[in-house]
Amino acid sequence: MKITVVGAGAVGATCADNIARKELAEELVLLDIKEGFAEGKAIDMMQTAALLGFNTKITGVTNDYSQTAGSAVAVITSGLPRKPGMTREELIGINAGIVKGVAENILKFSPDAIIIVISNPMDTMTYLSLKSLGLPKNRIIGMGGTLDSARFKYYLSVALNCNSNDLQGFVIGGHGDTTMIPLTRYATYQSLPVTDVLSAEVLAKVAADTMVGGATLTGLLGTSAWYAPGAAGAALVESIVRDEKKLFTCCVALDGEYGQTDICLGVPVIVGRNGWEKIIDYNLNEEEKVAFNKSADAVRAMNNVLKEMKLI
Repeated sequence: MKITVVGAGAVGATCADNIARKELAEELVLLDIKEGFAEGKAIDMMQTAALLGFNTKITGVTNDYSQTAGSAVAVITSGLPRKPGMTREELIGINAGIVKGVAENILKFSPDAIIIVISNPMDTMTYLSLKSLGLPKNRIIGMGGTLDSARFKYYLSVALNCNSNDLQGFVIGGHGDTTMIPLTRYATYQSLPVTDVLSAEVLAKVAADTMVGGATLTGLLGTSAWYAPGAAGAALVESIVRDEKKLFTCCVALDGEYGQTDICLGVPVIVGRNGWEKIIDYNLNEEEKVAFNKSADAVRAMNNVLKEMKLI
């Protein structure tokens, strides 16, 4: 099996490193537009193989999509971060062109590939991929909620002073500081509802910290995070190639589920060999429904920029 990661920056390289260490494919292709960049990252990672004991072959290429032929899964991390003075429309316009071009080139050589979108604005880039590629909706997955849910469990683990692996918790909605919805009501600690052991005030702080989790790291690091985003992408790849049927929050196309249509938004889904295979209905209460609909409105406003710019 072959897997491709497009974009050899910090997130893409971390995702590729996780895929290689877990031996999720015989061959991993890392592609970037910067001359020699992916090649250098690939060689560096391959020189860890004898130390870490993995057998995946990592190939770095500069903008040569023919080398990605036959990929079962392609992870797209390409795109520019928003810079000071850049408008939302400018960011969407630039990244839409990048993501659409990457996806079309991937499918030219790997027509059966499942596409995982990490590029920002992630919900809108996933929607762009859905509308422009003509693929079955189950083969287009936005990563955002998987990362947000991991951050939610981290902040819960701090509040509970426990191991985050003992926690279950999901974040739904858009992948943004004001659009994500940590479902504190459903979070559990080894089957015990966290609402039984944490006060409403503490849970409100956990939710608030989760929502600004990315911004917090940007403030500390001076750049966007990469370890957790890369690991989140690799976790989805693993569930696909090993047909694990794991439950993740992913940005997927909604057709009436959760009361929304013509939008890609984060909801709990089963991820397996066919991509995302089933949406799980968490039976939101009225307060959660209001928050979800508000999140959808914000994401839809971003998506409308694509239509105004005639990108879809």
